[in-house]
Amino acid sequence: MATVVAKLFHIVGPDKAFFGQKDAAQVAVLRTMVRDLNFDLELVVCPTVREPDGLALSSRNRYLSSDERKRALVLSNALNVISSTYHAGQKDVAHLLEAGSRVLATEPEVRIDYLEIVDADTLQPLTEAGAGALVAVAAYVGNTRLIDNTIL
Repeated sequence: MATVVAKLFHIVGPDKAFFGQKDAAQVAVLRTMVRDLNFDLELVVCPTVREPDGLALSSRNRYLSSDERKRALVLSNALNVISSTYHAGQKDVAHLLEAGSRVLATEPEVRIDYLEIVDADTLQPLTEAGAGALVAVAAYVGNTRLIDNTIL
């Protein structure tokens, strides 16, 4: 992905490049690439677009049955609980992840791939959350793998 984007940047020579926050790992790789290769452009990270009920907009959502779609809301709900708990003063990552895991456990048919709190630039795990930390979740709802995240 980085090679293709780098080639595109060389061909087009943009002043700005816009990418969605939903794929946080891609954003982290691109930030590093732009910095390391001295691209003269601004990487603009756009907020995740959400359905009215909070589900992150994704082309994969079309593969969900109506019941699976309802279950999938547990991902954004867990992120919201972690964010609220953080903003209430809890900075310990283990406690924050436990709060999110309790929410995720309410939907046993949703199979969690990961729930992590990491540095948004390096994707390295954190033990204490701070402003700008990335909370990321991936899970299978039925046969569909969904990802979501939020920045603290």
